[in-house]
Amino acid sequence: MDPLEEAYNFCEIGEYEKALKCYDKILQKDPDNTRALVDKGVTLQNLGHVKESLLFYNQALELEPKNTGALLNKGSALHTLKRYTEAILCYDDVLKLDKKNTMAFAYKGLSLAELGEVEEALEYFKRALELDKYYDLANISIEKAKEILKSYKKLTQSSLD
Repeated sequence: MDPLEEAYNFCEIGEYEKALKCYDKILQKDPDNTRALVDKGVTLQNLGHVKESLLFYNQALELEPKNTGALLNKGSALHTLKRYTEAILCYDDVLKLDKKNTMAFAYKGLSLAELGEVEEALEYFKRALELDKYYDLANISIEKAKEILKSYKKLTQSSLD
């Protein structure tokens, strides 16, 4: 079995430590294997080692600056670390390379919402849904954004009264 496939299979069943060992073996032989670097980053992120995952995304991006998987996952890690503005920059880079990347639209919406840019976030969720009307994250986020907007409008209205 292909070592990358083996690592992927371990991740699928939640055996992240075993997957990491597979990635280490791959990277020992081929330190420039961007797929292994990104996937190891994702695995580390799944284990809660978010800062460490960034090292692997950055390594992959040094080798392939236009690697949308590395950019998207780096953005996700930055979002988790509450570095929303930096995360948005990653999503913008993805969208420059792939103007129809549903996840980049939805993730950018999430980061914008965290920064209080709810109306703009709503636009990004809508764009994600235009590309994939069944995209769960965008559907859930658009409803949450609408709730936040309603609450905000009620608050501003009551403060004007």
